[in-house]
Amino acid sequence: MSPREQVKPQTYAGSTPLGAAAVRRARRPSAAAAVAGAAFVVCLSGTVPGHAAEGAGPVARPAAAPAKADTAATTVVTEGQVKEAAPGGTLLYPSVTSCLTVTVQLRSGGAVGAHASLFHVPGELRSDRILDRVRSLVAGREVASVEVRGAVGAWHPTYFTKAIESYGEGEEVPVPAGRDFAGLAAAIARGLGVPTDAVTVTDVPDGDQVAEVRRY
Repeated sequence: MSPREQVKPQTYAGSTPLGAAAVRRARRPSAAAAVAGAAFVVCLSGTVPGHAAEGAGPVARPAAAPAKADTAATTVVTEGQVKEAAPGGTLLYPSVTSCLTVTVQLRSGGAVGAHASLFHVPGELRSDRILDRVRSLVAGREVASVEVRGAVGAWHPTYFTKAIESYGEGEEVPVPAGRDFAGLAAAIARGLGVPTDAVTVTDVPDGDQVAEVRRY
């Protein structure tokens, strides 16, 4: 074979080189392959939305049950007032300075609280009327204890039977000679109709007072 002779391209089977037409045919996917590929895409596209719904954005969850409300309330008793508080609650006596607070704990639960003011507050109860109001709210229920707290040294026991404002011109107003714990306990016990040993009297600094109310 002379050098000028050209070798024509030949087609080989298996792994042998292919002709140009065969190469073009190999690069063009068959109709069957295209259909199979389309079916595969459809299958995938059919499963994606389900997974996408699980992972896309926040997932809605059942609403949590609201926290159980605390029914124990705080009852605020200002100067010259008497109020009843529910079992398990609290009595708040704000700004106790020259006053005495009287907390009557009821055996059945709950309490009646009084904020006795040394000087009369307009529109509220005087000191010689406050124990009567407490007794009317107790209404015959059994008393577990009576707690008296505040400016003990500013109070004469008779202020619960005759307020400072009730003294006329020229009348001498009794002045406490010291902290009369026993005298105050006896006066309050008489006014409420309870045994003296059920009453405790405590001298405390100025400020707000909080009394926990018994549940039962």
